[in-house]
Amino acid sequence: METQFYKSTGASLSIGSTLAIIVMALHPAGGSIAEIIQIKTMIMITHALAICCVPFMLFGFYGLSKRLMDKCQLSMLALIISAIGLFAGMLAALFNGLALPFFLDRNSETLEQNADHIGVILQYGFAVNKAFDYVFIVGLCAAITLYSVLILSSQKFPKWIGYLGLGILFLAILGAVTNFMFISLDGFRIFVFCIAAWILSAGIVLMRTKE
Repeated sequence: METQFYKSTGASLSIGSTLAIIVMALHPAGGSIAEIIQIKTMIMITHALAICCVPFMLFGFYGLSKRLMDKCQLSMLALIISAIGLFAGMLAALFNGLALPFFLDRNSETLEQNADHIGVILQYGFAVNKAFDYVFIVGLCAAITLYSVLILSSQKFPKWIGYLGLGILFLAILGAVTNFMFISLDGFRIFVFCIAAWILSAGIVLMRTKE
């Protein structure tokens, strides 16, 4: 039963990470209000896929946490942190990728008359989205770091996965020190590709677990 559980949760991690890679590969660049309205379908599709990643990853992290359970049960703390980060990412996708295009499309005929009011609303929306993005980035980095430490202190996973997780933390700290724009499209793509590579690796190893 446990072997099958780890296979299903490992597959869930793999599916979630693969969807995340597809989302970032297809994610449009956005632009002006007119450009956002023009490409609203692609924006909504990619962000809907991003939301679909959340349950797969969360279920997968649950299996990873059970596999890395120790006496202190720190893997459960990593699970909670990852859930907070994933929930923030889901809200960012919901606000920026679904609500925003829908709002602009519904008000496309009155954009010129209400340009000032809509501009204020958009600025507030972008500020809220940035906050969600930062919670997502910090939350996933913290969870992966904790998982990586547990991997290095146990014999349940290959050590290179733990070192890969610590490498992601190092790059995140280096980016923060050098004022790297994590929330720009290119910066966010780099971050998502890095964590997706770690999650995919952990998922594949988890699927091969035998009890």
